Order: sequence, then C-alpha cells, then structure tokens
Amino acid sequence: MNRTRYPHARLLGVLVVLAVMAAPALAQRQAPADYGPRSINLEDLPYPHPVSYLEFALYGQDVRMAYMDVAPVGAANGQTVVLLHGGNFFAEYWKGTIEVLRNEGFRVIATDRIGWGRSSKPIVPYTLNDQAVHLKMLLDEKGIAEAAIVGHSMGGMVTSRFAFQYPEMTTHAVMVNQIGLTDARLQRRWRNPENPYQGNQTRTYESIRRGFERYFITWSDDYEYFIKLHWGWTQSGAYPQYAAMRSLTSGLLYADPVVYDWPHIKAKTLVIGGREDGPDYPALAKNVADTIPNGQLILIDNVGHLPHLEAPERFHTELVRFLKSDPIPYTEEQGQP
Repeated sequence: MNRTRYPHARLLGVLVVLAVMAAPALAQRQAPADYGPRSINLEDLPYPHPVSYLEFALYGQDVRMAYMDVAPVGAANGQTVVLLHGGNFFAEYWKGTIEVLRNEGFRVIATDRIGWGRSSKPIVPYTLNDQAVHLKMLLDEKGIAEAAIVGHSMGGMVTSRFAFQYPEMTTHAVMVNQIGLTDARLQRRWRNPENPYQGNQTRTYESIRRGFERYFITWSDDYEYFIKLHWGWTQSGAYPQYAAMRSLTSGLLYADPVVYDWPHIKAKTLVIGGREDGPDYPALAKNVADTIPNGQLILIDNVGHLPHLEAPERFHTELVRFLKSDPIPYTEEQGQP
C-alpha cells in the first residue's frame, strides 16, 4: 500500500494494533457472584476421611501438620503408601487415589505439608529437607518403618529428597509429573523475593483460571472447585499470610534442586505423568528415569499435569501394578547419603 497516497492507512494500522493489544484485557473473565471468601486453612472444604495432626516446633514456632491415615478395606497387604500433594493443591485431591489403594489392601497416609491445606502456614524458611524430616517424624510417630512415597508435582520433589535421605524407609518412590526437573540456577538468576510476593498479592480470577486450565487437556467441571478455592483465598482477610507463604515456597524450585539426588536414590522408582504436560516434559521425565539407578518411565497419552484426576483408570492401574511389585531390599552396605 502507498502510504503517501493513503495517509489514513497508518492511523488505521495503529488503531488495529491498539485494539489487538486491548483484547486480552477486554476478555478478562470475572469471578461468579457466589465465589466468596474461603478459609486459607480449608476448614470449609470437606475431606474424605478424618483429619489428624502432628504437632511440633518449627524455627521456634508451634505448628501442626494435618494428615489422613486411612486403613485398608478388607485384608491388609501390610504395605503403607504416603501421598504428597503438589504446590497448588492439598491432600483432599487424592480422594480417588486413596479409595483405589485402600481397596487394594494398602494403608494410606495423605499429608498436608506445613504451609498447605489444613496445616499451619508459618512465615519461616521452606526447604525440601525440612519437609522430608516432617514426613519421617510422622512415620516414626505412627511406628511405620518403611513406606512407598508417591508425590505429585512439587510433592515429587519431596519424594526425591525423602528417598535420597531415607533409603532404609523407602520401599518404592513414585514421581507424578514432578517439577524441578532441571537446576534452575543454571538458567536464570535469583529473583528479589519481593517479586513473587507481590505477584501472589495481585492474583486475579483470570490468572487463577488460566493457571488451572493449562493443567488439563480435557477440562471438566469437577475441577472448578480448585479455582473457587484459590480465588476465595484472595478474598480472605488472611490472604497476605498465604501470599507470603506461597512466595517462600516458590523459592524451592530454585534454591533446593533435586537433580543431584536422583543418581543416589536406591528405591525402585516410577516416573509417571501425562505426556502433554508441556513440550519438554517427556524428554525431561525420561532423563529422571534414566538417571535414577532403578527408575522406569510411563507417559500417559493425551493427559496433562494431573493424571490421577484426568485419566484415573489408566493412572491407577499403573500405580497399583508398580506398588505391588517387589521392592529392592535395602542393605547397610548401600550406605547413607
């Protein structure tokens, strides 16, 4: 187009660009009117089984860690499975997995780690080592000498650290769409911790909704309650404390990498996840399975970040098969890390 002959064309082009730039803002979805404030401690969310608490001191503060201890249905097989949730979740979302496992004879313990769910949310340093220690404290309290550890997303990082630190207590390790698959320190610099805090303070309904929608290949209204809860927390008077906790835990991905744990994990390990959890996930997950001496990989097609919700039958079939396989006996000659 000859812009000298058509001087209005430049103005028209600018207006089109501005309209395109403004479109996302115009498309912002708004929270439904009934999506009101919710408790950051989830007292208003029913859990599928009774919740108990382990009380202890953490950096001089009295805290308590919530957990469900669910007995098997029928004949017990003598094995205990621990379920560890992801960073945007809590023990309640394992309800379907709990039922499958208890009906297969497993005792199931599902925890809300310190900082999440019904557990305390202190403003303290958050480390994977501490979270592994808290799990050991719970197992010791229950007299459980060994267990299979199953962790999803950030819970997969805790699984890695627990299996590395406590090989004598880990019969099987399962990492479900684990995050922290690279050492982020090699890719970017440490950010001012105030940045993630401010980011959490300014979460919108649209950003929360998009964040959860990207977890799934096929959306279901069953997942809506995650959005309702997260949005409700932003409307709570206690949200600044929750935002501070989220910003502290986000540092785990950078400051506490688990990639160096994997070569030293002794337990039989299953790396399992939805294949469509990002374009790099299949290759990175394969690297995890290849790095762990007794690792194996299963990718579930047409599934995203939460296979236990999006493809429960396929996921649970593989999980039960693996958990029923014979563990690799731990010997003192293997040594402690």
